[in-house]
Amino acid sequence: MYKIKQYFSTLELIQGLCIAFLGSAFIYLKHWDFSHPLVNTLLGLAFFTFLLKSHSKIWVFTGAFLGLFWFWWIAMSLIHYQMLWAVPLELLLLMILYALALGIIAKIAHKFSLFFELLIKSLGLFSLSFYHPFGFDWFKPELIFIDSYLSSTPLSFAIILLALSLSIWTKKLYPLPLLLFIFFIPPIESSPMNPNIKLIHTQTSVQDKWNEHLHTKQFEAIFKEIDIAIQEQKSLIVFPESIFPIFLNHSYAYMHRLQEKSKEINIVIGGLYADKRIPKNSTYIFTDQKLTIASKVLLVPFGESNPLPDFLSTLVNEIFYDGAVDYGASKDIIDYEIDGITYRNAICFEATSEKLYEKDKEGKHPKQMIVLSNNGWFTPSIEPTLQKLLLQYYHEKYGTVIYHSVNMSETYVIGD
Repeated sequence: MYKIKQYFSTLELIQGLCIAFLGSAFIYLKHWDFSHPLVNTLLGLAFFTFLLKSHSKIWVFTGAFLGLFWFWWIAMSLIHYQMLWAVPLELLLLMILYALALGIIAKIAHKFSLFFELLIKSLGLFSLSFYHPFGFDWFKPELIFIDSYLSSTPLSFAIILLALSLSIWTKKLYPLPLLLFIFFIPPIESSPMNPNIKLIHTQTSVQDKWNEHLHTKQFEAIFKEIDIAIQEQKSLIVFPESIFPIFLNHSYAYMHRLQEKSKEINIVIGGLYADKRIPKNSTYIFTDQKLTIASKVLLVPFGESNPLPDFLSTLVNEIFYDGAVDYGASKDIIDYEIDGITYRNAICFEATSEKLYEKDKEGKHPKQMIVLSNNGWFTPSIEPTLQKLLLQYYHEKYGTVIYHSVNMSETYVIGD
């Protein structure tokens, strides 16, 4: 017991827990609709101040609890695979991944004098946005300022870390007015929103989605929504991810009906796509009887594709997923045009990744993006809330207007 106490104490554990709470509370306040810019501003400044002032052991505990508070919902997907026994293991893995990340930063910084220690810690916190274990890139510490009086852009975050570090180093408050420079950073301009788009929201559970006996009823509801949108004189209707949980390109009857409907309205809809023997998660775009298929570029780690080496990937799929074949990823990001407006295609997870906001052939970030999601795997949880915060983050960073059609959580538009 004495040897264990050499490495950590209950007080350090509690301090790490409290700091992680400060760094996570904004997500839950948003989820429960109690979010306020002033509260988020104070939470963010307090979180980074206490973290920068803490020693390496507290950073380890903070990282562990941040991993838990931000991402516990990932383990919910295991319930759908009847793998309840694996939930504690996945939660432990999440805690270890982020404990290691923060612990390494603090351990390196601890070797230097206070000024350089704070500098290295700040650089480490700034770089955590680029820490993507198994390709999962949802942890962005600056996200805490997305609904605050400050800003979550990289330049703003750098100013915040600089001001706090200088204040801690000098033990004075006079460096804090540096935060005022954030208000002089011009926001990224965004395009006008298209008011003539109808975004469909559905409430179909994972079990019902894959129940073939319910498909006829579910699919007819799709065409009913299309008819209503036509009556409302909408120019475009957007449905959630894989609302057709079948290989739609092999279902000629439904393909024909959708193409016929596209004479009267543009249709963007999610469905599976069979590329020879490789299944793909795809968006089908019907415009005036013409069809464009845009498949997902970034697949969900362990959900759609196994990021492990091939020999391990095959073994894991055999043991945990009954030998299921991984989804195939598209090589290219697809932009498509509807009524003279160019939209970037994005399906769920990939819409919250930096790669989908890469510049196009003209050297410009996407101005408009249509996102299809199925959040049924993780509801009820904070996952839809964190997803929305991340989409707000990319809108603030690049000015992209985002139209989001979702199953099992709210549908919305993010724009100015």
